[in-house]
Amino acid sequence: MESPTPSSARISVIGAGPGGLTCARILQRHGIAVTVYDRDPDADSRNQGGSLDLHDDDGQLALREAGLLEEFFALARFDGQEMRHLDPAGNLLSHHVPDVGETTKPEIDRGQLRDLLLGSLAAGTVQWGRALDSVSEPTDGGPRVLTFTDGTTIETDLVIGADGAFSRVRGAVSPAMPRYTGVSFLEAHFDDMENAHPELSALVGKGSAHAADGERGLFAQRNSGGHMRVYLMQRVPMDWIGAKGLSSDDTDGIRAQLLDAYAGWSPRILRMITDNDGPYVDRPILALPVPHTWEHSAGVTLLGDAAHLMPPLGVGVNLAMLDAGELALALVGSASVDDAVRAYEKAMLPRSAEMARMLEGGAEHLLAVPDADDERIGADRS
Repeated sequence: MESPTPSSARISVIGAGPGGLTCARILQRHGIAVTVYDRDPDADSRNQGGSLDLHDDDGQLALREAGLLEEFFALARFDGQEMRHLDPAGNLLSHHVPDVGETTKPEIDRGQLRDLLLGSLAAGTVQWGRALDSVSEPTDGGPRVLTFTDGTTIETDLVIGADGAFSRVRGAVSPAMPRYTGVSFLEAHFDDMENAHPELSALVGKGSAHAADGERGLFAQRNSGGHMRVYLMQRVPMDWIGAKGLSSDDTDGIRAQLLDAYAGWSPRILRMITDNDGPYVDRPILALPVPHTWEHSAGVTLLGDAAHLMPPLGVGVNLAMLDAGELALALVGSASVDDAVRAYEKAMLPRSAEMARMLEGGAEHLLAVPDADDERIGADRS
């Protein structure tokens, strides 16, 4: 069966994260119909996570193609580009202060970016509460059948897996599954920084701060609205909380373990462990095998973490949005869906493999004593 033209194809994006929404926005901007399916019951059903730095050579390029770059700049926090490297005593090792007008990688809350993209789409583009169960095998170049967990099915000429680390679409092209890197984050939340946590506000500044001693580390990140997230990073077994006889909601018990692990760090730094507002969130760091590639298969492809899950070193969302822009533009400029997917994968797979090799073991790097010249410290947090 001949592959359809993109303008006549039924295109389905699985996942309403930044990558999937960027792809849908660029397609619609060029008159190509698309539907996005997401497992969340609605756009506001869960917190979208922390802050993202969008780079001028990938994430911002995608936003330019989406016609949203100026709207992004209106929301972005340019002072969030400030970066401090600290030692465990709280002494300043290095300090990057952004120049006036610097737009290299301004910060934006993940929820704000998602709202910007959602608001740019035609009404009804995103179908909420549609959790994908499976993708059918190809049949002579014919459509794929998507089966959702509620038992409903649809036919589609192209399914784009933008559904993250545990992608349900990935299984249609690859057996790969994420693996634990050996490093785990605990996320701690802080509210009303200027009034409730003035000492931490002064220590971290307006952007981010990183400290590590070779065995453990932390990454503090200012968010909008006076909030801050701190990621406490340790080399521990994936189930370390349960192995200690604790549960994820035992904040006092986890805090005691952390204070023992970070013994010897300055009381100024330890406020990031003792003064958080609410429970910790366990975030073990996973990555796909390196390199993760697949043989082309008609009617399906992947982007973002579904294609190349890597340690959180500032590339995840940016690569997802670059993937999304390139795939959408390939569909706009190709005679058939299959031609477009082949062209996209020919460029994306080598690029992501090279980046994954560069960042392999990068989770361990987050625990290393900060290097003032190392640009890799700038985590892409969700």
